[in-house]
Formats: sequence, C-alpha cells, structure tokens
Amino acid sequence: MTATRDGRRHQLGATDAKRLNRSWRRRTGANVSLLLDSVGQPFNLGSIVRTAAAFGVGQIWLCGACADPGHPSARKTALGSDRFLTCTRLPDAIAGVAAARETGQRVVAIELTAAAVPLHEAQLAGDICLALGNEDHGCSAALLAAADLVAYIPQPGKVGSLNVAAAAAVALAEARRREWAAAQPGLSGASAPPSY
Repeated sequence: MTATRDGRRHQLGATDAKRLNRSWRRRTGANVSLLLDSVGQPFNLGSIVRTAAAFGVGQIWLCGACADPGHPSARKTALGSDRFLTCTRLPDAIAGVAAARETGQRVVAIELTAAAVPLHEAQLAGDICLALGNEDHGCSAALLAAADLVAYIPQPGKVGSLNVAAAAAVALAEARRREWAAAQPGLSGASAPPSY
C-alpha cells in the first residue's frame, strides 16, 4: 500500500505491485522447495502450489498418494501458478528426501513430534526443502526418520492443528523472512517497502 497526498492508503496498482515484488525477488537467493507426503485433497494441493509460486519455490516433489495437480479443484485453487514451478511425482517420501539432497538441500519436516523444535528456532538458513504430510496423518514415520530436522508451528490458540496449505504458507513465509533478515540485519516486518 502507498499513501496518497491526503494521507489515505490505497492498494498498489498492477505495475507498482510487480515492481515491489521484483525488488523482493532480488533479495531472495536461497533454493527453497517443498516435499508433499501424500497430501490427498486437490484443493489443498492447488493452494500450496499457488503459495509456493508466490514465495519463489521452484520445485515441489509429490510423494506417495498426493493429489493430481491437473485435477480441476487443484487447478482452480492454483490459478495457473503451476507454470512458475515444477511438480515431480515420486513413489514415496524417501525418494523425495533423496531428490532434495541431490540438489544440496536440507530437509525440514513440519510436524508436531516430541523432538521437534519451534519453527522460529529451527535452522532454516541456506537451501532447504520443507516437507509436509497428509491432511489426517501428517508426515509419515519414514519421512520423519529421514528428515534432517523436524520443526513445528507453535499454536497458542485452542485449535491444535492447521490445514496443510496454511501450514505450508506459514513455513514458507518464515523461511523467506529469515533469509531476508539475515541478508539485511534490522529488517523487520514493519519496515517500509523497498524503493523501486
């Protein structure tokens, strides 16, 4: 948003929004990908694809019994954003972990376990693959065993879980926020939009 002469705020137009997003793209260098372990609902997959594209994810590994990105519900929620990234189907989460490691990424599973660390304290620096699991069962035991780290999203409210698409959005936002903050100490969510 920008202020008008009389101090009112209004949404950025399409050109200014593109400039703003381009300025953040220049600040973004880490290779962040997603591994989805049997995310079965097409609308969840579509939402995750759209969020991933917005945060500059280039690769999503669809492992196990993941929904089809071509399903009408997935396509409707993705709104064409699948053209900005690659979705690769793999037989299981172990194959996904191996694929992520081949690209030099550490795998961070997002799941509530006894050994998990809060997401805001997790080591998210560098190239990482965020792994999320099935809507009902979460990450498989095999994925949790293979991951380099397991992190959870603290939820102080009275609801103990997030929709998988919402969890993906939170995790991706935190990973990028950390990258930007490390590159520019003192950068906060309250900072003014960059000049473009």
